[in-house]
Amino acid sequence: MAREFQRGHKAKISDLTPGTDLYVGVQIAAPGLTFDISCFGLDAHEQLSDDRYFIFFNQPKSPEESIQLLGAQSGDTESFRVTLDRIPAAIQKLSFTATLDGSGQMSQIGPGYIRIVAGGEEVVRYAFTGSEFTTERAVMLGDFYLKDVWRFAAVGQGFDGGLDALLKNFGGEVAEEEAPPAAAPAAAPGFAPPAQAAAPPAFGAPPAVQAPQPAPSFGAPPAPTPPPAPQQPMHAAPTIAAPLAPQMPQAPQAPSPYGQPHQPHQPQFGQVPGQGAPPAPPFGQQAPAPYGQPAPAPYGQQPPVGMPPGVPQGMPQGVPQGAPATGAGLQAALQPYKEAATGQRWTPQNQQLMRVDLTMGGSGVLARQGSMVMYQGKVDFGYKSAGFVGRAVGNATGQEMQLMRCTGRGQVFLAEEGSHLHPIELQGDAICVSAESVLAFDESLQYEVRRVEGHGIPGGALFTMLFQGTGTVIVKTHGTPVVLPVTPTTFADCNAVVAWSAASQVIVSSQVRLRRNAYPGHSGETVNLQFRGAPGNFIVVQPYEV
Repeated sequence: MAREFQRGHKAKISDLTPGTDLYVGVQIAAPGLTFDISCFGLDAHEQLSDDRYFIFFNQPKSPEESIQLLGAQSGDTESFRVTLDRIPAAIQKLSFTATLDGSGQMSQIGPGYIRIVAGGEEVVRYAFTGSEFTTERAVMLGDFYLKDVWRFAAVGQGFDGGLDALLKNFGGEVAEEEAPPAAAPAAAPGFAPPAQAAAPPAFGAPPAVQAPQPAPSFGAPPAPTPPPAPQQPMHAAPTIAAPLAPQMPQAPQAPSPYGQPHQPHQPQFGQVPGQGAPPAPPFGQQAPAPYGQPAPAPYGQQPPVGMPPGVPQGMPQGVPQGAPATGAGLQAALQPYKEAATGQRWTPQNQQLMRVDLTMGGSGVLARQGSMVMYQGKVDFGYKSAGFVGRAVGNATGQEMQLMRCTGRGQVFLAEEGSHLHPIELQGDAICVSAESVLAFDESLQYEVRRVEGHGIPGGALFTMLFQGTGTVIVKTHGTPVVLPVTPTTFADCNAVVAWSAASQVIVSSQVRLRRNAYPGHSGETVNLQFRGAPGNFIVVQPYEV
């Protein structure tokens, strides 16, 4: 039976199916609207560093065919075949997106979904409707991402702009190629209808079957027989170009604008129409730039030596030579500190600042009072009362947390005293964290005070917070922590340990001795925690004692 996901839900692929050969189907439609459904193969920095892993109508498969575009079938508007164990190590994330081709908004779409089928059986489905969006023209539907193992996340995040804007967001560039000359006028841009099939393929166990041939690319001349090494088709549709070093144009003639027939070269001043290429410009001047390239320097001026192509013209005088392409000044200085938006619910902006997107996940966030440093959107902040019993337990155990509830539709930025922040994602498991080390967590998580028995510390016990369920807890540390596996000889200072796996057995080991305390020179390490447990258990220790 398929699991129904909500926005923000995540799960390991191994918990959904043991197979790695998966069918991904997307259904999205609206009257009079056309959609481009694509898959972006991103690196560890969530950038499209290799344009061969941008899978769309003009590039239907990756080099090793670990990602293939199959077309419309079984009621799906578009479908893909994903073979996880064949994806190169450089690809850490697959982002499935839908963008509008033409006018319209995502609020106009009807009920849709993204689903995963393994072995002929649907294992997970994330459904969405147009009421979840407003004026967006693109939506990030779902992600496969590698975090020690492959996982799936239901995203459902709207995005302003179309396919070009989404491509630039992932670090790619859009290039327009010149259409090849043709005797007959070219047809209007459009997408050929993909082939239909009876049922979704049962990937995984069965032997490999011949994948359906992709729809012909727009503008590509039909070929009677497929050549052994097909060349890249030339067309007038926008295609992906990797962010490589800028190159000088090969021909002085400018290509035609997108979607327009080729126009003859326009004569320049003093040139008779019908003549060939214009003569070389006079000494000290530059020829007019081709279409889409930056304009040349003003008359009688040249760009500084060493300045790379693409520097905006009109830059103030006195800019040092070799300035970056983004230009000098305020924009260049602030570029490294731009907001990082990855489409996830929790996104670290740097080591000390965490961003939470309340539009994802469907539940609120509980954060330490006063930890909000900025927010955008419509966000409501309310006091989270622990109740009389909760306050009493907190005062008695030292595990009291003064919390606020953050709800609404917007993004909240959290920090506290420059502490290092670490998101810990729980998927039905549990973790023990000291209340002093908790900054924020999803309201869907369950939490309670746990007691660690011991005879060598004041009060006879040590207390900690136990978090369990599905969600994320943000842990703060002083400096960069270290994560150690639990062995029978693992000890930690109770004032330095931050968290540990809930399945670990904790024993208080006291070093208090009357003889040691009776004389000066004592080490000061009187109370340690000994951890025991099966392989897979861990502890988190910070380089600081509270």
